[in-house]
Amino acid sequence: MGLIFRACHASLKSYTLRLMSLKTSDSSNPALPILSKAPTGIAGLDEITGGGLPKGRPTLICGSAGCGKTLFSLEFIVRGAMQFNEPGVFMAFEEKTDELVINVASLGFDLKQLQADKLVRLDHVHIERHEIEETGEYDLEGLFIRLGHAIDSIGAKRVVLDTIENLFSGLLNQGVLRAEIRRLFEWLKSKGVTTIITGEKGDGTLTRYGLEEYVSDCVILLDHRVSNQISTRLLRVVKYRGSMHGTNEYPFLIDAQGISVLPVTSLTLDSPVSSDRVSSGIASLDKMLDNKGFYRGSSILVSGTAGTGKTSIAASFANEICRRGERCVFFAFEESPQQICRNMQSIGMNLQDHVNAGLLQFHASRPTLNGLEMHLVAIHKIVKNFRPHAVVLDPITNLVTVGSMSEVKSMLIRLIDFLQTEQITVMFTALSLNTVIHEQTDEGVSSLVDAWLSVKDIEFNGERNRGLYVMKSRGMKHSNQVREFVITNHGLDLVDVYLGPEGVLTGSAREAQQLQYETGVALRDHAVGRKDREIERKRTVLEARIASLREEFESVQEDLNRSYVEEELRNEVMEKNRALMTRSRHNEE
Repeated sequence: MGLIFRACHASLKSYTLRLMSLKTSDSSNPALPILSKAPTGIAGLDEITGGGLPKGRPTLICGSAGCGKTLFSLEFIVRGAMQFNEPGVFMAFEEKTDELVINVASLGFDLKQLQADKLVRLDHVHIERHEIEETGEYDLEGLFIRLGHAIDSIGAKRVVLDTIENLFSGLLNQGVLRAEIRRLFEWLKSKGVTTIITGEKGDGTLTRYGLEEYVSDCVILLDHRVSNQISTRLLRVVKYRGSMHGTNEYPFLIDAQGISVLPVTSLTLDSPVSSDRVSSGIASLDKMLDNKGFYRGSSILVSGTAGTGKTSIAASFANEICRRGERCVFFAFEESPQQICRNMQSIGMNLQDHVNAGLLQFHASRPTLNGLEMHLVAIHKIVKNFRPHAVVLDPITNLVTVGSMSEVKSMLIRLIDFLQTEQITVMFTALSLNTVIHEQTDEGVSSLVDAWLSVKDIEFNGERNRGLYVMKSRGMKHSNQVREFVITNHGLDLVDVYLGPEGVLTGSAREAQQLQYETGVALRDHAVGRKDREIERKRTVLEARIASLREEFESVQEDLNRSYVEEELRNEVMEKNRALMTRSRHNEE
């Protein structure tokens, strides 16, 4: 009947360490008794109380009207029967059983079926004030018999008495009242049942009589506050005999799945970290982030003035997460899911397909719907149920309307701690204005996150363009240069800006500068080509002249060689003739 919301958060780290120390001391001395506890099954409460309510002892739930005492105690009975096989008796002195059945049907609790299965016993006791007389012989034997029969009929382990004021409404003598309350508590202890007794908050005291909190082993105070027309429900464990417990105020939420309590106090910084990287969904932005994107489990802030494309960047990130087959939750505080999906279609992103595939889940609400603490509880519950890999909050600056800057920062610290513990990557968007409060917003929030992207307007030459800066990115090398942020029909892109005589050039000025550069390149290419052709012509003429000189040289060389050969031949012939004449003179043949 509803998912169990286990808010195992770093909020109770200090308490857990003390509890572990206590257990260590117990284990070192096994002779020391350990207080047994009955788990409530109420999301988050068992973490705060270190395991549940004191088993076999009475617990007082007190608070003003409308704070949730009856629902709190009834859920304790139902979850005990359904989850821990501990039947329970709910004895009401105010609401009738039929009314209780109808009141909790919206939470998925079928009390009629639970009664038929003998897991729950509902009993309404009607007490008229005039029927109670302070005779000195007043006692609760009739109640004990009736309650004892109800307990024995189903073997109950849990009991709720709602509310105790109606039981003792006719008693004015403090001595008799104190004695009967103490006797009631002792009788419940003797039955060995884990009991919740509800009581209305008194004037200056936790209860109307101011006695119940003293004889109860555990006292839990519920508070329903309204600040700036925003309601917030808070829980505080006032005392818990024999057990360590969280002592702060914790917000709790009542919704279709029952009560969820959020432990919120974070005192340590020991969340796990990952070296895996997650793409931003914009390839050119990933290049500015060491060519890999963000660290998984990190927190990212995208800030900028209105219309700079913060939601588009966040939607692109969510689209990339879903495209990888991972889940993402998009918390929208300004636009409806239908409006976001329609707007993103204009830049080539179909987020509705991811919604249909169960990978993307939208949760849209105005910040004024709940207080900051209730928003935090709702986010925790959704994250625990959906188990996303990434979360988007757009924009967080709207939360300033329901709390101060310090309160928003405190809420975001707890949210970031929780998401880092779960290794969930989160992206925030924040609206920046030229006002002191919003400058403080940027500075206050930016110190909490791991990466900060700033999108700024660049006005030049009668145009308004966007420039994106990576202000910081912890643990990685990142670009320190501005890029022009361009939104097109096919998605988002970052392009290099041009630095002109008058500064950074974007938009048409950048395109004109780029065109001028391309024109210059073309002219240079043309000039270089013309020079190359002139050089080629001169090379051809020079080579022709070289060839002509080579032919002339070869001709002269040939003539010289011919004269040399003829001279050699002439000398050879003359030498032969001289030899013949010599032999002829000596009559030699």
